[in-house]
Amino acid sequence: MSADHVIVEADGGSRGNPGPAAYGALVRDPVSGQVIAQQGRTLGIATNNVAEYSGLVAGLELAAEYAPDASIEVRMDSKLVIEQMAGRWKIKHPDLQPLAIKAQGLAPFGTEWTWVPRAKNAAADALANNALDGVPIPLRPAPAGAAASAVPAASDQQKAMRGWGAPSEPPTRLIFLRHGETPHTAEKRFSGSGGDDPSLSENGRDQATAAAAYLLNAGAIDAVVSSPMRRARETASVVAERLGLSVVVDDGWVECSFGDWDGHTFAEVQKKWPDALNAWLESTSVAPPGGESFDSCARRARSARDGLLSRYPGKTVVVVTHVTPIKLMVRSVLQAPMSAMFRMELRPATLTEVNWYADGLASLRSFNVQP
Repeated sequence: MSADHVIVEADGGSRGNPGPAAYGALVRDPVSGQVIAQQGRTLGIATNNVAEYSGLVAGLELAAEYAPDASIEVRMDSKLVIEQMAGRWKIKHPDLQPLAIKAQGLAPFGTEWTWVPRAKNAAADALANNALDGVPIPLRPAPAGAAASAVPAASDQQKAMRGWGAPSEPPTRLIFLRHGETPHTAEKRFSGSGGDDPSLSENGRDQATAAAAYLLNAGAIDAVVSSPMRRARETASVVAERLGLSVVVDDGWVECSFGDWDGHTFAEVQKKWPDALNAWLESTSVAPPGGESFDSCARRARSARDGLLSRYPGKTVVVVTHVTPIKLMVRSVLQAPMSAMFRMELRPATLTEVNWYADGLASLRSFNVQP
């Protein structure tokens, strides 16, 4: 395909950091939105940064092959890669230097380096996650010239999301339901995936019943998906029975692990682990002792979300999960900083609704609705 200018979108990730890693990259015509070529491959064991740089190299190689005379704008959600390639940050890590040198050699003079929020890099992110999940990835998402290969321009889709026009395809509607109350919830104790996994309290069961009645009148529901934790499964069971559906358990929606803090109140943690708590509050890349960082939980939840969007396109799915995954989804939709999570309050058994469109854009329809 002949093009004067193309956009390279790239991403990479590691489940474990380091851990099993993969990258995704694509070359897009900025006028039509058509994906000219795409690629997603695994890397074995690697870090997030190595995977991101590998995605950049792959995207530039695709551009050199399929649009050899085009100028390039690179769009990535990795601030590190963009700032280093733009020459504003030094490249100190020895594992990244060879990849950066290779990328510099592939990038034409005048290449633009643009950081974008993660929500606007959904296509490359999905390619990386599909590669890790063993999903076959064609060179193009559809045969050349087919209508399905054209992705609506973001501006057109954004207009549709604001109510200025009809979307080209029905969105996938995800209704996130936080589980009902447990004894830990009432006492405001950390209750993560590594803890004692409490059941719903009597009040929590009443809340689940109220949520089920509300959802019965919320329009057609196609599936109920639940975190494997007991309080979520118990809530989902009440909802699914009322809707005449079965519960699909998905490990990706489990609550973040709070490690040694599990079962403790915030005040208790502040007294016993003051330095660790301050570090956790200052950076979402920091995990509680023996636990999981919010950044790691975000990658897991994003992969779970992508799985739902792939399995239920244009459908409505109730996702019964926890505080952290829901806040992470809301943060990503609003393109807010990760620190925004600490400024959201989500009550037990409340509903949050998001529409996801075919090009990865999304709109928040409601938040923290009490049935």
